[in-house]
Amino acid sequence: MRQKRVLVIGAGIGGLAAAGALHRQGVEVAVYERSSELGEVGAGLQLGPNAVKVLNALGLEEKLRPLAAEPVDILSLAWDDAHLRMREPLKATSVARYGARYLTAHRADVHRLLQDLVPEAGIHLGARCLRVAASGKGAVAHFADGREIEADAIIGADGIHSVVRESLFGPSPARFTQQVAWRAMVPIDCVPRRVGPGGSVALDPQDYVGWIGPNGHVICYPIRGGAVYNLFIGHVSEQWVEESWTAPSTLADILEAHAGWNEALLEMLSHVKDTYKWGIYDRDPLPQWTRGAITLAGDAAHPMMPTLAQGAAITLEDSYAVARHLAGAADPQVALKAYEAERLTRARKVQLQARQQFQNNRMVPPPPPLSRDWIFEHDATREPAAV
Repeated sequence: MRQKRVLVIGAGIGGLAAAGALHRQGVEVAVYERSSELGEVGAGLQLGPNAVKVLNALGLEEKLRPLAAEPVDILSLAWDDAHLRMREPLKATSVARYGARYLTAHRADVHRLLQDLVPEAGIHLGARCLRVAASGKGAVAHFADGREIEADAIIGADGIHSVVRESLFGPSPARFTQQVAWRAMVPIDCVPRRVGPGGSVALDPQDYVGWIGPNGHVICYPIRGGAVYNLFIGHVSEQWVEESWTAPSTLADILEAHAGWNEALLEMLSHVKDTYKWGIYDRDPLPQWTRGAITLAGDAAHPMMPTLAQGAAITLEDSYAVARHLAGAADPQVALKAYEAERLTRARKVQLQARQQFQNNRMVPPPPPLSRDWIFEHDATREPAAV
């Protein structure tokens, strides 16, 4: 039997994870990336237990752990007086409750490990895909340099502005979510040790801490073996901001947006050196991801708000699941429909809960966080149980 050939459009976390999983299962795979250099922008990345299960199945968890951190507790603090809204153990309970660790890492470290799963000859850079289309029993990708490359299946892992999605379902604008954000990092010794009324709340630099306010939230956690503190600094805004992770910003912009917030938090933020600002966009859930031998994964299928910290995790789930289906079925089109049937409802539910969590965070006072237990418990590396 001829070996199946799969094309992956996009060499981000989702594209490389899908390609790596396919390669490990003996499927011929090639990745096409429009950028001329392979790299990953951004800073910290939260990897819930559902994501770590995928990394473990790919043989990467043990390699990542020295580069990552494992937060001890998860805390929620009020934006103004820093009183404790919630504290729960994380490190001590994650494996028992969810079947895997909760890790935080630098996005570039995860990206590099995923890249190592794919043979160098299978990654093609400077390849701008213009469109994809059905071709006989398979599919074909058309590139800006005139190449037309056929395959048994194509996976569009090319992000929120996916060319593959547009080829399948037509153009549609992304939705500005009324949230802008900065990504930044500070040395771990900048973390305040006591906050709250009378210094009543002790902070451990190895904790995951969320400062929640009606006009934004600041999420903090350790990365790089616990030596660096990653900051996601969110702000509610009606003003449109470019959807980019590489738009330079300033400390003055951050402090102006968070005027009146807790003094200990502002003191920590004052140590920020380099920061980037971007507008956060998502899309309404799609009713389908697949047409024939072409499907979507990750942000191409379901871009979501970061309020559940599940964008990368659900993408990793998609990537492993699509590889599992393609490797295990004789007919790629049947495999892709089965992949869609397994993944679409779950991704939609996470997308919509992320939107709801954003709205809840803006309430005064905000209600308790929506449960993520059902998200963390999931294991995309296993065949779903028959219903």
